[in-house]
Amino acid sequence: MTDNKQDEAARKRLGEERARREKQRASQRDAMAGVKPTPTQEENDLAASGVPVTPEPDGSPQQPPAPPEPPPPEGGATRTRQVEAGSKGAYSTRSATASE
Repeated sequence: MTDNKQDEAARKRLGEERARREKQRASQRDAMAGVKPTPTQEENDLAASGVPVTPEPDGSPQQPPAPPEPPPPEGGATRTRQVEAGSKGAYSTRSATASE
């Protein structure tokens, strides 16, 4: 008798898990329905052949425009600095000698 109850419980649990997985897969398919990979293989092939390609919309949200360049500093010139390394320092290293 306990084997039948265990079998029934296992079958019920597996059926519920299967239904949950199918529901999750269906929601993923619905979410991906309007999206396509970009660039498509055809667009890649055309670009590799030298044909100018304007990518088609892929269904993803539009990217915001890039922020504007900052204005140049007063005087119109930028200041740059160059940093150089100092002396090697006062530490010694082991010298490698070949022993025979």
